[in-house]
Amino acid sequence: MSNVPKMKCLIIDDEPLARFHMKELAGQIDFLTVEGTCASALEAGTVVKEKEIDLLFLDINMPYLSGLEFLEQLENPPLCILTTAYSEYALEGYRLQVVDYLLKPIAFNRFYQAVNKAQQQFIVSEKMMKNSPFDDPFLYVRQSDTFIKVSWVDILYIESMQNYTKLHFKDKSLVIHQTMKAIEESLPAEHFFRIHKSFLINITHIDMISGGRLFINKTELPISRTRKEELLNQVVYKKLISK
Repeated sequence: MSNVPKMKCLIIDDEPLARFHMKELAGQIDFLTVEGTCASALEAGTVVKEKEIDLLFLDINMPYLSGLEFLEQLENPPLCILTTAYSEYALEGYRLQVVDYLLKPIAFNRFYQAVNKAQQQFIVSEKMMKNSPFDDPFLYVRQSDTFIKVSWVDILYIESMQNYTKLHFKDKSLVIHQTMKAIEESLPAEHFFRIHKSFLINITHIDMISGGRLFINKTELPISRTRKEELLNQVVYKKLISK
């Protein structure tokens, strides 16, 4: 990640204490640099035009121009994490395709989760801008002294079996002596999503998500409760036709 530039962020909140708290939280994250803080959306409009901002921390409830109204009128909005004391705005945030939605008072672990999501999206867009997605879709997996070349594009899902891992393809499966963590780190994060401690899926092969289950190639896989919301946010809502 060292070659990924830092994300320039802007904090927008009409409450001085909230701005201070958010700046303190952002100061703990090495890939964030706070470019400024604004007490209103009107003030923020100037900063966004003048500086190249990658991420907004945007309060919804502000006088004159609300955070949502401000976000809607931006032509090319930066990535945005909404902050508010009122939970009923969450769905409005999904409509505007925000990265995440933080409910005040903001705990560091939720803040950390949200900025990591933002960084993942930032890395993907940086790669696309440089036109350098994962150029090579191949990797090698080891079975004792044999090295098998596989295309990660064709992997449907990966199953953890204690010290072994099983790669599932449409017409075959491969059992390899490798941890799930090691495999996950060598695969592109924008294509693979951990739905359960035992399952890593290729999101391009999802056929259906229903309740706590997901279907790939007629196989039913469980989604853990802790991962379901993130799966919907990161994968489904972004491409949802009838919002």
